[in-house]
Amino acid sequence: MSKTRVHIFDTTLRDGEQSPGASLNVEEKLEIARQLEKLGVDVIEAGFPISSPGDFEAVRRISALVGDVTVCGLTRAREKDIDVAWDALRGAKRPRIHTGLGVSKSHLQHKLKMTEDQALEVGVNAVRHARKLGCEDIEYFTEDSGRAEPEYLYRVLEAVIKAGATVLNIPDTTGYLTPEEYGALFRGILEHVPGSENVTLSCHCHNDLGMATANALAAVRNGARQIECTVNGIGERAGNTSLEEVTMALVTRRDSFGLDVGLHTEEIYNTSRMVSQMTGILVQPNKAIVGANAFAHSSGIHQDGVLKERTTYEIIDPKSIGIMESKIILSARSGRHGVRHRLEELGITFGPADEFEKIYERFLKVADSKKVVYDEDLKAIVSDSITTVPQTYELERVQVACGDNAIPTATVELRHDGKVMRDADTGNGPVDAVYRAINRIVRVPNDLIEFTVQSVTEGIDAMADVTIRLRSDSNIYTGRSAHTDIVVASAKAYVQALNKQLDRTSGRPVPMLDHV
Repeated sequence: MSKTRVHIFDTTLRDGEQSPGASLNVEEKLEIARQLEKLGVDVIEAGFPISSPGDFEAVRRISALVGDVTVCGLTRAREKDIDVAWDALRGAKRPRIHTGLGVSKSHLQHKLKMTEDQALEVGVNAVRHARKLGCEDIEYFTEDSGRAEPEYLYRVLEAVIKAGATVLNIPDTTGYLTPEEYGALFRGILEHVPGSENVTLSCHCHNDLGMATANALAAVRNGARQIECTVNGIGERAGNTSLEEVTMALVTRRDSFGLDVGLHTEEIYNTSRMVSQMTGILVQPNKAIVGANAFAHSSGIHQDGVLKERTTYEIIDPKSIGIMESKIILSARSGRHGVRHRLEELGITFGPADEFEKIYERFLKVADSKKVVYDEDLKAIVSDSITTVPQTYELERVQVACGDNAIPTATVELRHDGKVMRDADTGNGPVDAVYRAINRIVRVPNDLIEFTVQSVTEGIDAMADVTIRLRSDSNIYTGRSAHTDIVVASAKAYVQALNKQLDRTSGRPVPMLDHV
């Protein structure tokens, strides 16, 4: 690996999906993997193959899908895990097995219940087993490195290098370290671990104290040449290092870091939007790089400065991450050509011709109720019109009656197997009544655990973007829809979540790792 090149290891499909509620089906994972390849990441951690049939299938199909991108499968330091991962990775042009164990006293005593020597031996045997299978690219994680005794960490790393590990992942699993401490950890490894200069050191940071990006950059300054990160920073607890933040920090401040990344940065915004829409995890407006306000200027002084010279208040050209500065104003008078042109400028492409027709019909309905349809509205329309989830039920019609002195009542019509089914119910409010009416038709047990409404654009005629989450047993299903009528948006989001629940195949319980 070049000493001046930082590799981007994307774990959105593995660690990112461990965000509560961020469940993705195989088709959604494949679509995100295509976009990650288009973005130009170096490694895609496609999943944890032994955890479930769905994860195995996702890793297998992504391995066959992407070209020069390294495809990585996570395992525990167990031969069975490694065998299953290698089976899933067989179709990859560049396969990588990612295995390892905890190294802190807390993990050794309470989680693994092993001595230091026992854990070291298990880790070495895992690397050797992967080598025996024919895997030439093996990454070893030392979970909870941030709280480990340095001398033991050095001993483990030296041993797994000798066993054949090519990448050493040094995770700050709990987001505990400061940038100074995390940087010193990498410096210490290079100084005290024989052979460490011949392998790739990788940083993997969590954001529990809000320092994941700073810690990753500190690691890079001290010898790390791979950053493990997720799109939008999603992941366990407070999330992981944000791909867009570390990438643009290295690009924008190359004068300070002197390092290169291979990403096509103009695809960052499209990737961020896709992951947000598919996982149902909203991007906060003030999120660095990809938030709605990242390139918005409300102050008159700022507006004046930016109009005269963009660089007065912008250190990043928004076009460099895929945000278009100019906007086409779309209304009900816009024809197909104008709508298609604007969508293409936004990087949105279509499959069958009827996909665009569905979007255009939806656009006309929105345009009839709004004076102007903005870019954000268009993206919401596309997200609402195209889905990879089988439509077991489709919402045909919803009607509600409510008021100060009325009992909220809803009537819904759903289409199922070509037949229209109708039912009605009452509730505590119009949305509750709609959901109760739908439940009378679609009889599947679940609990509504989250209901979020967000305005897509400003103004009284703004579209409502509704995100809901359902829990059934230990599984969580996300539904999301946008409409100028908040009740309709709520109904469509609920039906989408129910379709995901109905589509899910039963499998073994998913064993989750806490760390990487």
